[in-house]
Amino acid sequence: MDVRHFPNPYPDYNSDVSNAFTVTGQLTPDFANRLNSTIKGLLQLMENGLKSTDPGDFTVYTGWSGIALLYLHLSEVYGDPSHLQRAQEYASKGLRCVNRRDVTFLCGGAGTYAVAAVIFYKLGSNKEADDCVTRVLQMHPSVIKAESRLPDELLYGRVGYLYSLLFINKHYKDEKIPFRFIQEVCDMILKSGENMAVQKHLKSQSPLMYEWYREQYVGPAHGLAGIYYFLMQPVTNTSSEKLQILVRPSVDYVQQLKFPSGNFPPCIGDNRDLLVHWCHGAPGVIYMLTQAYKIFQNEGYLSDAAQCTEISWQRGLLKKGYGLCHGAAGNAYSFLAMYNLTHDLKYLYRACKFAEWCMDYGDHGCRTPDSPFSLFEGLAGTIYFLADLLNPANAKFPAFEI
Repeated sequence: MDVRHFPNPYPDYNSDVSNAFTVTGQLTPDFANRLNSTIKGLLQLMENGLKSTDPGDFTVYTGWSGIALLYLHLSEVYGDPSHLQRAQEYASKGLRCVNRRDVTFLCGGAGTYAVAAVIFYKLGSNKEADDCVTRVLQMHPSVIKAESRLPDELLYGRVGYLYSLLFINKHYKDEKIPFRFIQEVCDMILKSGENMAVQKHLKSQSPLMYEWYREQYVGPAHGLAGIYYFLMQPVTNTSSEKLQILVRPSVDYVQQLKFPSGNFPPCIGDNRDLLVHWCHGAPGVIYMLTQAYKIFQNEGYLSDAAQCTEISWQRGLLKKGYGLCHGAAGNAYSFLAMYNLTHDLKYLYRACKFAEWCMDYGDHGCRTPDSPFSLFEGLAGTIYFLADLLNPANAKFPAFEI
């Protein structure tokens, strides 16, 4: 385990006033200025690096649409129209090379069109925005078709398409996507999960079950925690009966997969307590647990979520780097999730300490990601996190949290 992460060099929170925030949770001017200065410098580093990146990668995960999403986020954080204009430039690059049939937000065309639609809408280019929304909705029939053999997970499956619909409605602040489209996708996800539970002879243990490439993944990227997180969102309007009969026992099944350490396996049947990433491990499963606590008000979910943050704190400064999917910035969001649920300053402190680590970008001897300037593997994701920390009460893991 110790070869995957650096020892955490920071003392834990002891209720003294931090030099990063006040007793009311407001960032100090000095810490905010340091964040702003670092963001400005890292943006320049990213822009220089993007000149040599893959010109044909349109995705949110590692391509132009992810950079567009970062600048959209910066435009909201700073209220600077130049950031929105920059977002439009990168969104247009993505639109020019979108060619993959994947229907998801992170790794498919749906994300490229959804991000572009929101950016065009905010710029007042309504025709271009509507054209992009139409392209997203044209994918709908294949998503709700059982015989399409589409998986249900976030990166390449139905939940990834569902997020695209929710992303558009969130930013339009109205029902731009009619609710029936959302309902049909959720119904198909539930039906698919029930069928898989029967096939795998797991229905008595977990009424819903999902797999990707013949593995039952646990984390949010490919697996159960991400699917259940979305099914529990009020905006998806899963009925109370289905939440109690189908979703809650399935969440409980994942909950009992927890290792003694508090971490979670990448797949059912994998007994190696190794990975502490958003994509695989406790830093990603926490979102399912916190949402289950909000819906069902069972303290066991909150207790396990708190344990997830302990794993992130102990083993979350990863040698893989500073990114979102499998890096320190992604792990730091677990602290922000708990801070916004409990308002315990311990979690804000931990997020600020991970931010300090990220602000010393490149000084720790981390590995270089395959896509070093991208949103989910590289520098763009780190910048997104640092900008989110400027207003921690509004922080949400990008392209995932609702």
